Amino acid sequence: MTKLFWNVVKVSPVIAATLLSANSAIANEIKEVTSVAQLSQETNAGMGQVTSVSQFSDVQPTDWAFQALQSLVERYGCIAGYPNGTYRGNRALSRYEFAAGLNACLDRVNELIATATADIITNQDLATLQRLQEEFSAELATLRGRVDALEARTAELEANQFSTTTKLKGEAIFALTSAFGGAAGEGEDFIENTTFSDRVRLSLESSFTGSDKLQVRLNARNIVQNNSVTGTRMTRLGFAGISGSPNNVEIDQLNYSFNFGKAIRVKVDAAGGDFYDFHNTFNPDFKSSGSGALSRFGRFNPIYRQGGQSGLQVAFNPKGAVTLGVGYLADEAASPNAGEGLFNGNYAALAQLEFKPSKRFGIGLGYIRSYYGEGERIFDSTGSDFANRPFGTTEPISMNNYYAAINVRPTPGISIGGSASFSDIQSETTASDADAWSWQANLALRDFGAEGNTLGFIFGQPPKVTDISTGLANPDDNGTSYHLEGLYKMRLNSNIMVTPGLMVLFNPEHNDGNDTIYVGTIRTTFKF
Repeated sequence: MTKLFWNVVKVSPVIAATLLSANSAIANEIKEVTSVAQLSQETNAGMGQVTSVSQFSDVQPTDWAFQALQSLVERYGCIAGYPNGTYRGNRALSRYEFAAGLNACLDRVNELIATATADIITNQDLATLQRLQEEFSAELATLRGRVDALEARTAELEANQFSTTTKLKGEAIFALTSAFGGAAGEGEDFIENTTFSDRVRLSLESSFTGSDKLQVRLNARNIVQNNSVTGTRMTRLGFAGISGSPNNVEIDQLNYSFNFGKAIRVKVDAAGGDFYDFHNTFNPDFKSSGSGALSRFGRFNPIYRQGGQSGLQVAFNPKGAVTLGVGYLADEAASPNAGEGLFNGNYAALAQLEFKPSKRFGIGLGYIRSYYGEGERIFDSTGSDFANRPFGTTEPISMNNYYAAINVRPTPGISIGGSASFSDIQSETTASDADAWSWQANLALRDFGAEGNTLGFIFGQPPKVTDISTGLANPDDNGTSYHLEGLYKMRLNSNIMVTPGLMVLFNPEHNDGNDTIYVGTIRTTFKF
């Protein structure tokens, strides 16, 4: 083969250059015996036919094959490159790649003959092609057989596919949990009881333009809050639901997102909308309820839980170094009752400025204006009961919330993050007001122990009222709660992750008279 190839170079440098381009035009990264599926994939991903050799960024006029490539482009139009505009002429090629390039050249010659432009093909070129065809007859037959099989398989898949526009994504969680310690407010230890529970989500994601997404997510779970045992919602898990929902299926998210121009991303939430699903929380290793922190508080700063359900969110320049995000979400948008609806009920309006000069550094500053009616928990099951209802259950309140979040990756394997929030809480019926603070810091060690595994630590203070108008102080709020969490995410493969961890809550309900509570969890997450 080597002798024959160099004879080809001497006789027809044009055809030789064609064959050297096979790896980019037909099979970009093929090994000795490439699968048909990969061959087809690389072919479709190619740069396509070029009209000038100058289109290749890595081909220079001083290269030894420049004239051959230039002649090939001008005479045959039989050259293609990689999607990034390179030719990679120095890369070695196998017999299969050589045969693939020869096949492409033969097809092009036949096309030229059929269109009566065969005068540009010399007898010497045809003789060389004939010799090459004979030499690589076995490889050519193999490639054609593979293509035929691939076409048949593709036709079968198209005939039986679920949808041309919709993808189904799923996630299932198995959780083994046990809490132990002293029940908050009761002064005695609660009975330890290990539970085994689950959560399942199926998400139908449809795209009609390639850049938009319509999401319909179904959710079912029997993981409930454990505050009935521990005496505090501070021990709530990040994937827990509410009581009374034993694996009942519901639509928990319905939204449509799309690009408005090149620098604006828009999301319309009809149900289940949250700020943390659209805006950056600067907590990439712990944000997800299925593969992030085990606790609700540890996923991100509770301030991102303001508002919810229905509304509009917009990100300006979302892929740039500086991004401005805004959003409005209402809890009772579907209700026509007085004091409810899109603008007259519970709502939250957000504005966030993000600065992300690189993948290793990001910081965000934000403001949220929110309103809650009677009896609502303003920090959404994080923080103490008193912080969630500082003026009791009968007063509607409004809030001005300010926050900052940061994430730094000094090395690819280390991620350090943190956040802090301040809430100015005002009663809508009296002159009462209160201040509340929350903060947290986290550390993630990626690829710890094995590739894909992550060791994580979270420490912080759940929302706490630090100042309140005279006469409304909580007599039990005489300390500060601290949340400590350690977890180890073990990725068994691309679909299964097991996460054991321990949550420790010091001074639950911000009361130093309460005993420490421990919550151990083993979460297994299946994704498909």
